[in-house]
Amino acid sequence: MALKKSHFKFNKQERSGIFFLLLLIVLVQILFCLYTQFKVDRNDPLILNDEVQSKIDSLKERQAQKDSIIIYPFNPNFITDYKGYTLGMSLDEIERLHEFREQGKFVNSEEEFQQVTGVSDSLLNKISKSFKFPEWTQKVKISGSRNRVPISSPKNELKSVSILDINRVTAEELKSINGIGDKLSERIVKFRDRLGGFLINDQLNDVYGLDPEVAQRVLQRYKVLKAPQIQKIDLETATVAELAKLVYIPRSVAENIVAYRELNGGIDSFDELLQIENFPADRIDRIPLYLSLKK
Repeated sequence: MALKKSHFKFNKQERSGIFFLLLLIVLVQILFCLYTQFKVDRNDPLILNDEVQSKIDSLKERQAQKDSIIIYPFNPNFITDYKGYTLGMSLDEIERLHEFREQGKFVNSEEEFQQVTGVSDSLLNKISKSFKFPEWTQKVKISGSRNRVPISSPKNELKSVSILDINRVTAEELKSINGIGDKLSERIVKFRDRLGGFLINDQLNDVYGLDPEVAQRVLQRYKVLKAPQIQKIDLETATVAELAKLVYIPRSVAENIVAYRELNGGIDSFDELLQIENFPADRIDRIPLYLSLKK
């Protein structure tokens, strides 16, 4: 009986062919691995896991939001120390503005602001886009450029008008101001009472529905002559309920502040509040009036 030839038995030539085929496959695999590794190293020097990458993306997003903070329109005559700091002004520049204002004078243009404060051209170009001067000052500039006829302004009229304390004015007295009726006068008084009294004149502009021009007319007759004594709340220990009592901080934002503080082990500066979700960035200069940081 003849034995069947095995399928796995090869002659010398066949074995050599198989060996070279296997060697070729191994070489191709090695070259493929080297090429893949080189491509990864070149395009992605550092490969991060999903959790770390997520944190980095979150930090980048926060930084982008911080860099794109909107400067809302404001009257440069009422720049506070903190507001000036956030705008990039030096202490000397802020002090020169305050000394000018203490003389009962107002800046009515970007050029005059630079003359008084001495800010650089680059800083002026950056912040002057948000300057909002009372409309009457612009009318004076236009009329003056046309016919050079002197026009009386509220600033000149202040000389014959006694300034009274805005924290003592009644709703009935406020109605004597052009542009203020029953609703606005009551709203101003209610807002003042919720604050516990105005600490700075610029807070009048925070009254809902009060036009900046009308607010300027009020401030020509009423100013903060005696600020109330406020017990500041420590931002490092304040509870949600304590923060929510402040007019400028809704309860939802108060909860976000406390959560952020606990997550990050504290808050180092008031500017850090701008990173908190839904925080009213246009009111950041009001916060130091009522909160304190002991760091």
